[in-house]
Amino acid sequence: MPTLVKCTLALCFFCCFLDLSCLLAARFLLSNSRRIGIAPMAPSSSSGCFLVFFWIFSLMFISSLLLANSATVNGPQVGNIELTDSARIRRNLLDNGLGLTPQMGWNSWNHFHCHINETLIKETADAMVSSGLAAVGYTYINLDDCWGELNRDSRGNLVPKASTFPSGIKALADYVHSKGLKLGIYSDAGTQTCSKTMPGSLGHEEQDAKSFALWGVDYLKYDNCANTGISPKERYRKMSKALLDSGRPIFFSLCEWGEEDPATWAPGIGNSWRTTEDIKDSWESMTSIADRNDKWASYAQPGAWNDPDMLEVGNGGMTTEEYRCHFSIWALAKAPLLIGCDIRSMGNVTFELLSNKEVIAVNQDKLGVQGKKVKKDGDLEVWAGPLTNKKVAMVLWNRGSALANITAYWPDIGLKPSTIVDAQDLWAHSTETSVQDQISAEVDSHACKMYTLTPHTTVQH
Repeated sequence: MPTLVKCTLALCFFCCFLDLSCLLAARFLLSNSRRIGIAPMAPSSSSGCFLVFFWIFSLMFISSLLLANSATVNGPQVGNIELTDSARIRRNLLDNGLGLTPQMGWNSWNHFHCHINETLIKETADAMVSSGLAAVGYTYINLDDCWGELNRDSRGNLVPKASTFPSGIKALADYVHSKGLKLGIYSDAGTQTCSKTMPGSLGHEEQDAKSFALWGVDYLKYDNCANTGISPKERYRKMSKALLDSGRPIFFSLCEWGEEDPATWAPGIGNSWRTTEDIKDSWESMTSIADRNDKWASYAQPGAWNDPDMLEVGNGGMTTEEYRCHFSIWALAKAPLLIGCDIRSMGNVTFELLSNKEVIAVNQDKLGVQGKKVKKDGDLEVWAGPLTNKKVAMVLWNRGSALANITAYWPDIGLKPSTIVDAQDLWAHSTETSVQDQISAEVDSHACKMYTLTPHTTVQH
Protein backbone atom coordinates (compact mmCIF):
# COMPACT_ATOMS: atom_id res chain seq x y z
CA MET A 1 0.00 0.00 0.00
CA PRO A 2 1.47 3.46 -0.92
CA THR A 3 2.77 5.49 2.01
CA LEU A 4 0.39 8.37 1.32
CA VAL A 5 -2.62 6.07 1.53
CA LYS A 6 -1.38 4.65 4.84
CA CYS A 7 -0.95 8.14 6.28
CA THR A 8 -4.39 9.16 5.03
CA LEU A 9 -6.08 6.19 6.66
CA ALA A 10 -4.25 6.88 9.91
CA LEU A 11 -5.44 10.49 9.80
CA CYS A 12 -8.99 9.29 9.18
CA PHE A 13 -8.94 7.09 12.29
CA PHE A 14 -7.44 9.94 14.33
CA CYS A 15 -10.17 12.36 13.23
CA CYS A 16 -12.88 9.83 14.12
CA PHE A 17 -11.32 9.31 17.56
CA LEU A 18 -11.03 13.06 18.18
CA ASP A 19 -14.61 13.75 17.16
CA LEU A 20 -15.94 10.92 19.32
CA SER A 21 -13.89 12.15 22.30
CA CYS A 22 -15.26 15.69 21.94
CA LEU A 23 -18.82 14.42 21.68
CA LEU A 24 -18.51 12.22 24.78
CA ALA A 25 -16.91 15.05 26.75
CA ALA A 26 -19.74 17.42 25.82
CA ARG A 27 -22.40 14.90 26.89
CA PHE A 28 -20.61 14.28 30.18
CA LEU A 29 -20.52 17.98 31.01
CA LEU A 30 -24.19 18.44 30.13
CA SER A 31 -25.35 15.54 32.28
CA ASN A 32 -23.07 16.15 35.28
CA SER A 33 -22.81 19.92 35.45
CA ARG A 34 -24.77 20.19 38.73
CA ARG A 35 -22.94 17.30 40.43
CA ILE A 36 -19.47 18.60 39.68
CA GLY A 37 -20.34 22.12 40.82
CA ILE A 38 -20.47 24.16 37.64
CA ALA A 39 -23.31 26.19 36.20
CA PRO A 40 -25.82 24.15 34.25
CA MET A 41 -24.93 24.06 30.61
CA ALA A 42 -27.58 24.54 27.98
CA PRO A 43 -27.15 22.56 24.80
CA SER A 44 -25.11 24.72 22.50
CA SER A 45 -25.82 24.79 18.82
CA SER A 46 -22.42 26.40 18.29
CA SER A 47 -20.55 23.41 19.74
CA GLY A 48 -22.60 21.07 17.58
CA CYS A 49 -21.87 23.17 14.52
CA PHE A 50 -18.19 23.10 15.39
CA LEU A 51 -18.17 19.30 15.49
CA VAL A 52 -20.07 19.08 12.21
CA PHE A 53 -17.72 21.58 10.57
CA PHE A 54 -14.67 19.76 11.92
CA TRP A 55 -15.91 16.43 10.59
CA ILE A 56 -16.76 17.86 7.14
CA PHE A 57 -13.36 19.52 6.92
CA SER A 58 -11.67 16.25 7.87
CA LEU A 59 -13.56 14.35 5.17
CA MET A 60 -12.71 16.98 2.53
CA PHE A 61 -9.04 16.90 3.48
CA ILE A 62 -8.90 13.11 3.41
CA SER A 63 -10.70 12.99 0.05
CA SER A 64 -8.29 15.49 -1.48
CA LEU A 65 -5.33 13.44 -0.33
CA LEU A 66 -6.80 10.26 -1.79
CA LEU A 67 -7.55 11.97 -5.11
CA ALA A 68 -4.06 13.44 -5.29
CA ASN A 69 -2.56 10.06 -4.57
CA SER A 70 -4.66 8.44 -7.29
CA ALA A 71 -3.66 11.06 -9.86
CA THR A 72 0.05 10.91 -9.16
CA VAL A 73 0.72 7.30 -8.33
CA ASN A 74 -1.57 5.56 -10.77
CA GLY A 75 -1.53 8.28 -13.42
CA PRO A 76 -4.49 9.63 -15.38
CA GLN A 77 -5.96 7.42 -18.08
CA VAL A 78 -6.90 7.95 -21.70
CA GLY A 79 -8.80 4.86 -22.74
CA ASN A 80 -6.54 1.96 -21.84
CA ILE A 81 -3.36 4.00 -22.24
CA GLU A 82 -1.71 5.19 -19.05
CA LEU A 83 -0.60 8.82 -19.06
CA THR A 84 2.53 10.19 -17.48
CA ASP A 85 2.93 13.97 -17.13
CA SER A 86 4.66 16.56 -14.98
CA ALA A 87 2.28 15.78 -12.12
CA ARG A 88 3.50 12.21 -11.74
CA ILE A 89 5.63 11.64 -8.66
CA ARG A 90 9.31 11.97 -9.66
CA ARG A 91 10.98 11.42 -6.31
CA ASN A 92 12.49 8.12 -7.50
CA LEU A 93 14.11 9.48 -10.66
CA LEU A 94 17.81 10.13 -11.18
CA ASP A 95 18.33 13.78 -10.28
CA ASN A 96 20.76 14.92 -12.97
CA GLY A 97 18.36 17.01 -15.06
CA LEU A 98 19.02 14.98 -18.22
CA GLY A 99 16.88 12.91 -20.55
CA LEU A 100 13.63 14.84 -20.20
CA THR A 101 12.98 13.54 -23.71
CA PRO A 102 14.54 10.37 -25.15
CA GLN A 103 18.17 10.76 -26.18
CA MET A 104 18.99 11.23 -29.86
CA GLY A 105 22.35 10.70 -31.51
CA TRP A 106 24.65 8.09 -33.02
CA ASN A 107 26.49 5.04 -31.68
CA SER A 108 29.38 3.22 -33.30
CA TRP A 109 28.59 -0.41 -32.42
CA ASN A 110 25.89 -1.60 -34.83
CA HIS A 111 27.89 -0.76 -37.94
CA PHE A 112 31.54 -0.58 -36.88
CA HIS A 113 31.79 -2.84 -33.82
CA CYS A 114 35.43 -2.60 -32.66
CA HIS A 115 36.70 -0.90 -35.84
CA ILE A 116 36.65 2.66 -34.54
CA ASN A 117 39.18 5.48 -34.32
CA GLU A 118 39.24 9.20 -33.70
CA THR A 119 39.14 10.05 -37.41
CA LEU A 120 35.89 8.12 -37.82
CA ILE A 121 34.37 9.87 -34.82
CA LYS A 122 35.37 13.32 -36.06
CA GLU A 123 34.05 12.60 -39.56
CA THR A 124 30.80 11.32 -38.09
CA ALA A 125 30.42 14.52 -36.07
CA ASP A 126 31.06 16.52 -39.23
CA ALA A 127 28.47 14.48 -41.15
CA MET A 128 25.92 14.84 -38.37
CA VAL A 129 26.06 18.59 -38.85
CA SER A 130 26.50 18.82 -42.62
CA SER A 131 23.71 16.34 -43.37
CA GLY A 132 21.17 18.23 -41.29
CA LEU A 133 20.66 15.44 -38.75
CA ALA A 134 21.95 17.62 -35.93
CA ALA A 135 19.40 20.27 -36.87
CA VAL A 136 16.50 17.85 -36.29
CA GLY A 137 17.72 16.84 -32.84
CA TYR A 138 20.51 14.24 -33.07
CA THR A 139 23.01 15.39 -30.46
CA TYR A 140 25.18 12.60 -29.04
CA ILE A 141 28.19 11.07 -30.80
CA ASN A 142 28.80 7.91 -28.79
CA LEU A 143 31.84 5.67 -28.74
CA ASP A 144 31.03 2.07 -27.94
CA ASP A 145 33.42 -0.72 -26.90
CA CYS A 146 37.13 -0.96 -27.88
CA TRP A 147 38.28 2.63 -27.42
CA GLY A 148 40.77 1.85 -24.62
CA GLU A 149 43.95 -0.07 -23.96
CA LEU A 150 43.82 -3.59 -22.53
CA ASN A 151 45.24 -2.48 -19.16
CA ARG A 152 45.00 0.52 -16.88
CA ASP A 153 48.00 2.77 -16.27
CA SER A 154 50.17 2.67 -13.14
CA ARG A 155 47.67 4.87 -11.30
CA GLY A 156 44.74 2.66 -12.21
CA ASN A 157 43.28 4.99 -14.84
CA LEU A 158 41.63 3.95 -18.09
CA VAL A 159 43.86 4.74 -21.06
CA PRO A 160 42.64 5.61 -24.58
CA LYS A 161 44.14 3.26 -27.17
CA ALA A 162 47.23 4.95 -28.59
CA SER A 163 46.88 3.36 -32.03
CA THR A 164 43.31 4.53 -32.62
CA PHE A 165 42.78 7.51 -30.32
CA PRO A 166 46.26 9.06 -30.16
CA SER A 167 44.96 12.53 -29.28
CA GLY A 168 43.03 11.21 -26.29
CA ILE A 169 39.38 11.50 -25.34
CA LYS A 170 39.62 15.08 -24.04
CA ALA A 171 40.75 16.37 -27.42
CA LEU A 172 38.05 14.34 -29.15
CA ALA A 173 35.38 15.72 -26.81
CA ASP A 174 36.60 19.25 -27.51
CA TYR A 175 36.25 18.63 -31.25
CA VAL A 176 32.75 17.19 -30.92
CA HIS A 177 31.70 20.05 -28.65
CA SER A 178 33.01 22.55 -31.21
CA LYS A 179 30.39 21.18 -33.61
CA GLY A 180 27.62 21.84 -31.11
CA LEU A 181 27.33 18.13 -30.30
CA LYS A 182 27.99 15.96 -27.23
CA LEU A 183 30.38 13.04 -26.76
CA GLY A 184 29.40 9.71 -25.27
CA ILE A 185 31.66 6.90 -24.09
CA TYR A 186 31.34 3.25 -23.12
CA SER A 187 32.32 1.17 -20.11
CA ASP A 188 31.13 -1.95 -18.34
CA ALA A 189 29.80 -2.83 -14.88
CA GLY A 190 32.21 -5.75 -14.74
CA THR A 191 35.91 -6.56 -14.74
CA GLN A 192 36.17 -6.42 -18.55
CA THR A 193 34.12 -4.95 -21.36
CA CYS A 194 32.16 -7.27 -23.62
CA SER A 195 34.88 -7.26 -26.30
CA LYS A 196 37.45 -8.30 -23.67
CA THR A 197 39.81 -5.69 -25.13
CA MET A 198 39.72 -3.21 -22.24
CA PRO A 199 39.02 -3.11 -18.49
CA GLY A 200 35.56 -2.66 -17.04
CA SER A 201 34.78 -0.15 -14.33
CA LEU A 202 33.72 -2.54 -11.56
CA GLY A 203 35.61 -1.44 -8.44
CA HIS A 204 36.84 1.72 -10.20
CA GLU A 205 33.56 3.61 -10.43
CA GLU A 206 34.65 6.85 -8.77
CA GLN A 207 37.99 6.92 -10.53
CA ASP A 208 36.51 6.32 -13.97
CA ALA A 209 33.63 8.74 -13.46
CA LYS A 210 36.16 11.45 -12.58
CA SER A 211 38.13 10.61 -15.73
CA PHE A 212 35.01 10.86 -17.88
CA ALA A 213 34.12 14.21 -16.32
CA LEU A 214 37.68 15.52 -16.72
CA TRP A 215 37.67 14.52 -20.39
CA GLY A 216 34.38 16.34 -21.02
CA VAL A 217 32.25 13.25 -21.63
CA ASP A 218 28.49 13.86 -21.73
CA TYR A 219 27.08 10.32 -21.87
CA LEU A 220 27.97 6.89 -20.53
CA LYS A 221 26.70 3.59 -21.90
CA TYR A 222 27.37 1.04 -19.16
CA ASP A 223 27.36 -2.63 -20.21
CA ASN A 224 26.89 -5.84 -18.20
CA CYS A 225 29.66 -8.31 -19.13
CA ALA A 226 32.08 -10.01 -16.70
CA ASN A 227 29.92 -8.89 -13.79
CA THR A 228 31.11 -11.64 -11.36
CA GLY A 229 27.53 -12.33 -10.28
CA ILE A 230 27.10 -9.16 -8.24
CA SER A 231 23.57 -7.75 -8.25
CA PRO A 232 23.06 -5.28 -11.10
CA LYS A 233 21.26 -2.92 -8.74
CA GLU A 234 24.41 -2.67 -6.65
CA ARG A 235 26.80 -2.36 -9.58
CA TYR A 236 24.80 0.23 -11.51
CA ARG A 237 23.94 2.24 -8.41
CA LYS A 238 27.64 2.68 -7.61
CA MET A 239 28.39 4.15 -11.01
CA SER A 240 25.26 6.31 -10.85
CA LYS A 241 26.45 7.87 -7.61
CA ALA A 242 29.97 8.27 -8.96
CA LEU A 243 28.66 10.14 -12.00
CA LEU A 244 26.52 12.40 -9.83
CA ASP A 245 29.55 13.15 -7.67
CA SER A 246 31.84 13.79 -10.65
CA GLY A 247 30.83 17.42 -10.99
CA ARG A 248 29.64 17.06 -14.59
CA PRO A 249 26.14 16.18 -15.84
CA ILE A 250 26.56 12.83 -17.63
CA PHE A 251 23.63 10.97 -19.18
CA PHE A 252 23.62 7.45 -17.72
CA SER A 253 22.50 4.66 -20.07
CA LEU A 254 22.21 1.25 -18.39
CA CYS A 255 22.88 -1.71 -20.68
CA GLU A 256 21.80 -4.57 -18.42
CA TRP A 257 19.96 -6.35 -21.30
CA GLY A 258 16.71 -6.50 -19.32
CA GLU A 259 17.85 -9.60 -17.45
CA GLU A 260 16.53 -8.53 -14.04
CA ASP A 261 13.69 -6.27 -15.17
CA PRO A 262 15.54 -2.95 -14.81
CA ALA A 263 12.38 -0.98 -15.59
CA THR A 264 11.28 -1.83 -12.04
CA TRP A 265 14.40 -0.49 -10.32
CA ALA A 266 16.48 1.61 -12.73
CA PRO A 267 14.49 4.89 -12.81
CA GLY A 268 16.32 6.07 -9.70
CA ILE A 269 19.68 5.00 -11.09
CA GLY A 270 19.86 5.85 -14.79
CA ASN A 271 18.26 7.94 -17.51
CA SER A 272 17.54 4.90 -19.68
CA TRP A 273 17.87 1.15 -19.41
CA ARG A 274 18.03 -1.63 -21.94
CA THR A 275 14.98 -3.88 -21.81
CA THR A 276 16.21 -6.62 -24.16
CA GLU A 277 19.21 -8.36 -25.67
CA ASP A 278 21.16 -6.72 -28.52
CA ILE A 279 19.21 -5.94 -31.66
CA LYS A 280 20.20 -7.49 -34.98
CA ASP A 281 19.67 -6.01 -38.43
CA SER A 282 16.70 -8.24 -39.26
CA TRP A 283 12.90 -8.08 -39.27
CA GLU A 284 12.64 -10.96 -36.81
CA SER A 285 14.97 -9.34 -34.29
CA MET A 286 13.40 -5.91 -34.56
CA THR A 287 9.80 -7.11 -34.18
CA SER A 288 10.52 -9.42 -31.25
CA ILE A 289 12.40 -6.68 -29.42
CA ALA A 290 9.52 -4.26 -30.00
CA ASP A 291 7.16 -6.76 -28.35
CA ARG A 292 9.38 -7.34 -25.33
CA ASN A 293 10.01 -3.65 -24.81
CA ASP A 294 6.26 -2.99 -24.97
CA LYS A 295 5.79 -4.95 -21.74
CA TRP A 296 7.43 -2.15 -19.76
CA ALA A 297 5.62 0.83 -21.33
CA SER A 298 4.09 2.10 -18.08
CA TYR A 299 7.54 2.62 -16.51
CA ALA A 300 8.76 5.19 -19.02
CA GLN A 301 8.57 8.88 -18.17
CA PRO A 302 10.61 12.06 -18.64
CA GLY A 303 14.12 11.43 -17.37
CA ALA A 304 13.71 7.65 -17.43
CA TRP A 305 13.24 5.65 -20.65
CA ASN A 306 12.96 2.07 -21.79
CA ASP A 307 15.70 1.28 -24.31
CA PRO A 308 15.04 -1.46 -26.90
CA ASP A 309 18.53 -0.87 -28.33
CA MET A 310 19.92 1.25 -31.11
CA LEU A 311 18.53 1.80 -34.59
CA GLU A 312 19.51 -0.45 -37.49
CA VAL A 313 18.05 1.88 -40.13
CA GLY A 314 20.44 2.10 -43.08
CA ASN A 315 22.57 -0.96 -42.33
CA GLY A 316 21.07 -3.02 -45.18
CA GLY A 317 19.49 -6.02 -43.48
CA MET A 318 15.87 -4.89 -43.88
CA THR A 319 13.77 -3.32 -46.62
CA THR A 320 12.93 0.36 -46.68
CA GLU A 321 9.39 -0.35 -45.44
CA GLU A 322 10.70 -2.56 -42.64
CA TYR A 323 13.06 0.21 -41.58
CA ARG A 324 10.12 2.62 -41.69
CA CYS A 325 8.28 0.35 -39.24
CA HIS A 326 11.40 0.13 -37.08
CA PHE A 327 11.76 3.90 -36.86
CA SER A 328 8.01 4.48 -36.38
CA ILE A 329 7.64 2.03 -33.50
CA TRP A 330 10.83 3.24 -31.78
CA ALA A 331 9.58 6.83 -32.06
CA LEU A 332 6.11 5.97 -30.74
CA ALA A 333 7.61 3.92 -27.89
CA LYS A 334 9.70 6.88 -26.74
CA ALA A 335 12.82 4.81 -27.33
CA PRO A 336 16.24 6.41 -27.66
CA LEU A 337 16.85 7.34 -31.30
CA LEU A 338 20.50 6.38 -31.65
CA ILE A 339 21.51 5.97 -35.28
CA GLY A 340 23.56 2.85 -35.93
CA CYS A 341 24.62 3.21 -39.56
CA ASP A 342 27.50 5.03 -41.27
CA ILE A 343 26.00 8.48 -41.71
CA ARG A 344 29.02 9.61 -43.73
CA SER A 345 27.79 7.53 -46.67
CA MET A 346 24.05 7.09 -46.04
CA GLY A 347 21.72 7.36 -49.01
CA ASN A 348 18.79 9.72 -49.47
CA VAL A 349 16.22 7.12 -48.40
CA THR A 350 18.01 6.49 -45.11
CA PHE A 351 18.32 10.22 -44.48
CA GLU A 352 14.62 10.77 -45.21
CA LEU A 353 13.66 8.05 -42.73
CA LEU A 354 15.93 9.32 -39.98
CA SER A 355 15.13 13.00 -40.43
CA ASN A 356 11.31 12.93 -40.52
CA LYS A 357 10.50 15.87 -38.26
CA GLU A 358 6.90 14.83 -37.61
CA VAL A 359 7.89 11.34 -36.48
CA ILE A 360 10.71 12.74 -34.35
CA ALA A 361 8.23 15.15 -32.76
CA VAL A 362 6.19 12.17 -31.55
CA ASN A 363 9.30 10.72 -29.93
CA GLN A 364 10.27 14.03 -28.34
CA ASP A 365 6.77 14.99 -27.16
CA LYS A 366 7.00 16.65 -23.75
CA LEU A 367 4.25 14.53 -22.20
CA GLY A 368 6.68 11.62 -22.27
CA VAL A 369 4.18 8.76 -22.44
CA GLN A 370 5.39 5.60 -24.15
CA GLY A 371 3.00 4.45 -26.87
CA LYS A 372 2.05 0.80 -26.78
CA LYS A 373 0.28 -1.99 -28.61
CA VAL A 374 -3.45 -1.45 -28.04
CA LYS A 375 -5.01 -3.85 -30.55
CA LYS A 376 -3.92 -7.07 -32.23
CA ASP A 377 -5.73 -9.16 -34.84
CA GLY A 378 -3.31 -11.85 -35.94
CA ASP A 379 -0.46 -10.05 -37.68
CA LEU A 380 -2.37 -6.76 -37.87
CA GLU A 381 -1.69 -4.37 -35.03
CA VAL A 382 -2.57 -0.91 -33.76
CA TRP A 383 -0.07 0.91 -31.56
CA ALA A 384 -0.95 4.25 -29.98
CA GLY A 385 -0.10 6.73 -27.27
CA PRO A 386 -1.21 10.16 -26.03
CA LEU A 387 0.65 13.37 -26.81
CA THR A 388 0.44 16.89 -25.44
CA ASN A 389 -2.62 19.01 -26.22
CA LYS A 390 -4.84 15.89 -26.23
CA LYS A 391 -3.35 14.61 -29.47
CA VAL A 392 -2.83 10.92 -30.13
CA ALA A 393 -0.03 9.24 -32.09
CA MET A 394 -0.90 5.99 -33.82
CA VAL A 395 0.75 3.32 -35.98
CA LEU A 396 -1.14 0.79 -38.10
CA TRP A 397 1.35 -2.07 -38.46
CA ASN A 398 1.04 -5.02 -40.84
CA ARG A 399 3.42 -7.75 -39.70
CA GLY A 400 1.84 -10.28 -42.05
CA SER A 401 2.79 -11.52 -45.51
CA ALA A 402 0.03 -9.86 -47.56
CA LEU A 403 -1.63 -6.50 -48.10
CA ALA A 404 -4.37 -5.94 -45.51
CA ASN A 405 -6.83 -3.37 -44.23
CA ILE A 406 -6.27 -2.23 -40.65
CA THR A 407 -8.87 -0.25 -38.71
CA ALA A 408 -8.41 1.60 -35.45
CA TYR A 409 -11.59 2.58 -33.61
CA TRP A 410 -11.45 5.58 -31.32
CA PRO A 411 -11.97 3.61 -28.07
CA ASP A 412 -8.98 1.44 -29.06
CA ILE A 413 -6.71 4.47 -28.92
CA GLY A 414 -8.21 6.42 -26.04
CA LEU A 415 -10.61 8.74 -27.86
CA LYS A 416 -14.34 9.11 -27.30
CA PRO A 417 -16.38 7.73 -30.22
CA SER A 418 -17.84 11.17 -30.93
CA THR A 419 -14.46 12.88 -31.24
CA ILE A 420 -13.71 14.56 -34.56
CA VAL A 421 -10.03 14.74 -35.48
CA ASP A 422 -7.68 15.85 -38.21
CA ALA A 423 -5.49 12.87 -39.13
CA GLN A 424 -1.98 13.72 -40.27
CA ASP A 425 -0.18 10.94 -42.14
CA LEU A 426 3.40 11.43 -40.96
CA TRP A 427 5.06 9.54 -43.82
CA ALA A 428 2.82 10.66 -46.70
CA HIS A 429 2.87 14.24 -45.34
CA SER A 430 -0.85 14.63 -45.92
CA THR A 431 -3.81 15.44 -43.67
CA GLU A 432 -7.38 14.17 -43.72
CA THR A 433 -9.73 16.55 -41.94
CA SER A 434 -12.82 15.90 -39.82
CA VAL A 435 -12.36 12.17 -39.30
CA GLN A 436 -14.79 10.56 -36.86
CA ASP A 437 -15.17 7.20 -35.07
CA GLN A 438 -12.33 5.30 -36.78
CA ILE A 439 -9.48 5.37 -39.23
CA SER A 440 -8.72 2.64 -41.76
CA ALA A 441 -5.93 2.10 -44.24
CA GLU A 442 -4.63 -0.48 -46.67
CA VAL A 443 -1.19 -1.43 -45.40
CA ASP A 444 1.36 -3.45 -47.36
CA SER A 445 3.08 -6.51 -45.96
CA HIS A 446 5.85 -5.63 -43.48
CA ALA A 447 4.82 -1.99 -43.64
CA CYS A 448 3.03 0.61 -41.53
CA LYS A 449 1.12 3.87 -41.53
CA MET A 450 1.76 6.47 -38.84
CA TYR A 451 -0.60 9.28 -37.84
CA THR A 452 -1.00 12.13 -35.43
CA LEU A 453 -4.66 12.71 -34.57
CA THR A 454 -5.60 16.22 -33.47
CA PRO A 455 -9.07 16.55 -31.91
CA HIS A 456 -11.22 19.50 -32.89
CA THR A 457 -11.75 21.91 -30.04
CA THR A 458 -15.52 21.38 -30.26
CA VAL A 459 -16.46 17.75 -29.70
CA GLN A 460 -19.81 16.48 -30.94
CA HIS A 461 -21.90 14.59 -28.36
